[in-house]
Amino acid sequence: MATARGVKFEYDPDLCMQTGGYDAELFVDPPDHDIICTICQGVLRCPVRAACHHIFCKKCILQWLKRQETCPCCRKPVNQSLIYVMFKLSKSIGRLKIKCRNEIRGCQATFPLSEQYCHSMGCMFELISCPYQGCRAQLLRRDLEAHSRHCDYWKQPCHMGCGTMLTHRTQAQHNCYRQLRQEYEAKQQNHRAIAAALQRKMKRMQSTMAHMKRQISLICESLEVMDDLEEVEEEDTGESSNSGSNSSS
Repeated sequence: MATARGVKFEYDPDLCMQTGGYDAELFVDPPDHDIICTICQGVLRCPVRAACHHIFCKKCILQWLKRQETCPCCRKPVNQSLIYVMFKLSKSIGRLKIKCRNEIRGCQATFPLSEQYCHSMGCMFELISCPYQGCRAQLLRRDLEAHSRHCDYWKQPCHMGCGTMLTHRTQAQHNCYRQLRQEYEAKQQNHRAIAAALQRKMKRMQSTMAHMKRQISLICESLEVMDDLEEVEEEDTGESSNSGSNSSS
C-alpha cells in the first residue's frame, strides 16, 4: 500500500500500468483528456493535485519528484507535502465502465472500474490454476468442472462421511463398509500387537524383579552370617580377657 497525507491506497497491478495509471484501452468509452495523466498517459489512478493545479497519478508524481522537484507540465517547484488527494475525481473515475481484462478469451462483460476485483473473482473466462495439488494445468474457470472429472490429481473425501480420500481410480470401487471394516481390523491388529508387546515387557520386568529379590535375599543371608561371626569374635575376645585376669591374680 502507498500513503499520501495519511490516506492509504491499494495497488492493483492488473489494472494499473507500471507507471501508475489505468490502461485507457480497458475503458468502454474513450476517456476524456482531462482524466489522462501527463506522465504515464494512462487514466488517473489515485489522482492528486499539486500546488500549481496540475493533476497526476499519485504514484507517477511521487516517482517523478524523486528525479526532480518540479512540475512536469509547467516546471514550477513542487512541494511533496502540498500534494492533495482528489477524492471526488477518484470516485468519478471509479464509476466509469471498463471491459473485462479477459475480453480476449471471450468475456463480453462491462462494469464500473470499482467493481473490477469482484468481477474477476467470478469471471468464467479467468485463467486459473487447477486447485488439486500436483496438477500444473492452466485453464479457464468455466472449464474447471469438466477438467476435475478427468484430472489425475483429483482428490476428495468420501461424500458418505467415512473420511477416505478418493481419486477417480478408487472412487468406483470404494465401499464405505468394507473400508471401515478394513480400518477396524487394522486397528484391532495394531492393538493386539501393542498388547503382546506390553505382555512381553511385563514378563521381562517380572523376571528382573525376581532376580533382584534373589539377590537381596542372598545379601541378607550374607549380612546375617557376618553378624554371627562378629558375635562369636566378641565372645572369644571376652573369654580371653577373663582368662588373663584370673592368671594374674
